[in-house]
Order: sequence, then C-alpha cells, then structure tokens
Amino acid sequence: MITLPRIMLAALLLVGGYTFVVAPAVAASSGPAVLWGTRHAEPRPTFSGGPGVPFPPAGKAFFGVFTSRGPADLTEYDGFVAAAGKQPQVMMFAQGWAGAKTFDRQPFDRIVNRGMLPILAWEPWNFRSAPKQDASRGDQPDYRLSRITGGAYDSYIRAWALGVKGLGYPVAIRFAHEMNGYWYPWCESANGNRKGDYVAAWRHVHDLFEAAGAGNVIWVWSPNVAYDGSTPLQQLYPGDDYVDWVGLSGYYGTGGLEQYQTFDQIYRKTLASVATISKRPVVVTEVAATDAAGRKAEWITDLLRSLPKHPEIIGFLWYEAVKETDWRIAATPAASKAFAAGIAQPYFTASYTPGMVPTVARRPGGTS
Repeated sequence: MITLPRIMLAALLLVGGYTFVVAPAVAASSGPAVLWGTRHAEPRPTFSGGPGVPFPPAGKAFFGVFTSRGPADLTEYDGFVAAAGKQPQVMMFAQGWAGAKTFDRQPFDRIVNRGMLPILAWEPWNFRSAPKQDASRGDQPDYRLSRITGGAYDSYIRAWALGVKGLGYPVAIRFAHEMNGYWYPWCESANGNRKGDYVAAWRHVHDLFEAAGAGNVIWVWSPNVAYDGSTPLQQLYPGDDYVDWVGLSGYYGTGGLEQYQTFDQIYRKTLASVATISKRPVVVTEVAATDAAGRKAEWITDLLRSLPKHPEIIGFLWYEAVKETDWRIAATPAASKAFAAGIAQPYFTASYTPGMVPTVARRPGGTS
C-alpha cells in the first residue's frame, strides 16, 4: 500500500540525496551504555548526492553485522571484516531506553562514514537491572507497554525522533524486538502486558516519529522465529502501514539445543506465517551458529546457499559476538572460510549509499 509516510520517505531519500528453533537465551540485549567524548569524535557525513536506486536492488541481498559493542568499539567489527574478506553494507547496534537519556548522533555517523546503513535496535527497558534468567528479566513495570502508549515516555521519544530526523540520512529502527517471546518487558506474555498492547505501543512510537517529521526511518518489526508457546505473530503485527521491513531472529544451536538443523528447518514455518500477514520484505536481523557439535562451518555454508532461494529475504545480519557461546565467524578458520566463500556469491554484492531508496515491497516468489 502506498501511503503518505512511504512517499515522504522516498522523497527524502531521492531529493536529499543522503537525504527453535532457538532458545530465548539467544536474545541479544543492550551492551554497556555508549559513552561518546572528544576522543570518539566522528566527522559529520557529507554527501554529494545519491543514485536513488533500491537498496538492495532486485536480485541482490545485503549482509550486515551486529556486535556487542557496536560502533563504540570496532574490534569485533574489524575481526568480522577480516574474516569475511569484505565489508558489510549494514551495521546494527543496541540501545536501551535507560542507557541514553539524550540523543547522540555520533554512533550513527560512525557507521555511515564507513559506508553502511545504521540499524538501531531500540529497546524500551533498563538492561542493567535485568536478571540473567529469561523467566524473570521481562518484569519491569516501569516499561509496561501501556505506559509507553499512555505517554510516559513521549518527551524521550520525541527527542530521539528529532535527533534521527536531523541526521539527514536513512536510519532503520528495530523497535522492541522478539516481542513474541517472554524475556523482555515489552513482550505481551510478560510484565503485566495484555493482548493488543504491543501493537498500540508500536503505533504510538511510530506516530510520534511521523509527527516530528522523521520520514527517514525504516521501521523494522522483528519477532523471534516461532517456537512452541510463542505469541502468535498475527496478534502482534502493527500492519504494513507501520512497518517497512520484517526482521527475524533465529540461531543454530543454543541452550542445549545443538542438534543440527538447517536454515530452512529453523525458519520455514515462521517465514510462511509472515507471508500471511505482511507484504513487506524480510531481513534476518539476528543469526549465528554454535560450534558445539563441530558443524558451524557446515551450517554457515547451508545458510548462504539457502538465502538466495528466498527472494522475500533481502538481507541478513550476523551476530559477531561472544555471549552464550562464541558466535563469531572469526572464531575459527573453518567458519571464516565458509562465510567468506558464501558471501562471495554475486547474490551478496549489493552496495550501499545513503541516497538509495529502501526496498519495502515483498519480492515475488517468496515463502507462502
């Protein structure tokens, strides 16, 4: 559906020119608060214009990276690039609402200055006070969904909306991800939330950005791959008028579930479910593999052979970090070699410049 927000986004980018199966434990939380100072100073990006072509173009997919420290510390990023043999086109970093009281453009600028689209995983909670146990860390009444919808954080949200607007280039926002689980305060099955609260909160945040004129946002709705007992996706989807990309989180092997499963075994049912509720393209916003069974390289090879068979998936982001296990491709020569060989395919040769217009229509031939 062509809507005014879509038209505004396209106009900004064209005219401005810069303008499991997975255990819940794999859910990536915010790292320590990013503290930027003069030693981290990043020059403001300058652009002479852009091609105004789709990102990614038809027949191509992007690859990206998500690290524990994001642009504040590029050590994991540098290791990823060295292992992959080329630079990704997208970088995601996480920020909890309690971790940054004011908007800071420097992490975004640092990503864009390296030729990548920034994705902000924007998390409405206090990750510092959250217990490590999934069953209890979703209990934070201050961040109950009804409080977000009721306006308790409107000033904060508006300040970030104006900050994002002022960047002058596209930013993807992955707001309140993995909402179909139970391990975050914004999950409907946790924290005293009720059915319908998630959609209401999403639309409220989205509308505040629209009211602030932040038309340069790519909205990424990102559930976990479905598992037994997860909240049905159709109950949580805000609608295509409020979403640009559908993101999915899904890992091979964690929490004692290291039995080998292919990419399609992990993702197939959820992709089919998404196809019934949305016409938006899919991005695998978190993916990685364990080497507990010695099959990490094999799984990476399967992943990168499988993605071109799913035209509805326009890109993926690898979780390059050590958390529950060592998810990094840089962890072993075999994993690095498998990943580098896979992304050497012409399918993963998409490039990024800020003048590109994000692809927001589902490609034909996807899972149904």
